[in-house]
Amino acid sequence: MTGNDPDQDLVARVGRGDPAAIQALVARKLPRLLQLAHRMLNDAAEAEDVAQEVFLRAWKQAPTWVPGAARFDTWLHRVAMNLCYDRLRRRREQPMAEPPEQVDPGPAPDRRLLAGDTGSRVNAALGALPDRQREAVVLCHYQELGNIEAAGLMGVSVEALESLLARGRRALRAALADLRE
Repeated sequence: MTGNDPDQDLVARVGRGDPAAIQALVARKLPRLLQLAHRMLNDAAEAEDVAQEVFLRAWKQAPTWVPGAARFDTWLHRVAMNLCYDRLRRRREQPMAEPPEQVDPGPAPDRRLLAGDTGSRVNAALGALPDRQREAVVLCHYQELGNIEAAGLMGVSVEALESLLARGRRALRAALADLRE
């Protein structure tokens, strides 16, 4: 490994078409990308589509990746966030006359209520946040990025990120206040 980017050698191998490197990169990055996209979109199928598109772009970028400009992981997160925002914009632009019929593949309602009520309430509260606040909370709390890296990814100052985080946390606390009782 060279430089500050722990993925630099792996990306170089991917750029040369090394199948083992491709598998290793997917194994290393896929879970976090899926988690990020799912938290942003609240839709597992769309999250998988976003992750697939991120990796397609990564394969295209890998042969010409220039180390040092940005960490590869940061670049992957930025691509994923941009794709999520594209999908969120399209959702707003395409109102439906009627909601689509969906089959609930989950467990029986009583089990889901007991097991998933808190998680779904948190996801709903997270989904209700303004986009930039949700992005800040997801990057810092769920993706475990530091404030400097998250701010860079979002294209804002660290102070602006901290302000977004504070407003997002306040809104989440207010929306979930009854859970603390």
